[in-house]
Amino acid sequence: MSSFRYFQITSPKGREMFSYLPGYYESSRVMQSDMDAKGTELDEFYKALDETLDQLFVRTATWGLDRWEQELGLTTELAKPIEQRRALVESKLRGAGQFSGRLVKNVAEAYDGGTVDVSFQPAEWSFTIKFVDTIGVPPNLDDLKMVIEEIKPAHLKVEYEFSYLLLRDIHGVITLNQMEQIPLSKFAGGGPVGQ
Repeated sequence: MSSFRYFQITSPKGREMFSYLPGYYESSRVMQSDMDAKGTELDEFYKALDETLDQLFVRTATWGLDRWEQELGLTTELAKPIEQRRALVESKLRGAGQFSGRLVKNVAEAYDGGTVDVSFQPAEWSFTIKFVDTIGVPPNLDDLKMVIEEIKPAHLKVEYEFSYLLLRDIHGVITLNQMEQIPLSKFAGGGPVGQ
């Protein structure tokens, strides 16, 4: 007695194409195998198309991010995390136009991903960027400083203000074990600025 072995189509596109065939091909291992092979190729093709489309947008770009950086005159640093590279590109893209508080806010928020307040002190010829949502010093602050220096007028001084955890804010709120998991740099006095 011969045993009939059912062929399993593993390709999503192959299963879809097989569903369009007439019913008498249901038991044909040849047609199932053919649709699986063609479907696998189509799966790879659609995957490549989606991946290429992702490169056209900064927030989803991976291997195409270096083209964005090159176009904007930024140095490609492959050792940096991709999220920091994307934030730098996005902040550089937002940094075009006439200098204003809104421009600085847009650039800083694109970089940080959180809420940022910008206040001007005209008498001191300066402005302050305050990180509201970010606790501690944001990662890769030097890149943000570089972008801000490029867009601000040379006569204005920029200051950065950070939010830190204070013991009074967490006392009785979290346990000692939870507190031990928080990096020291998130606490006021927990480390030098920029580290």
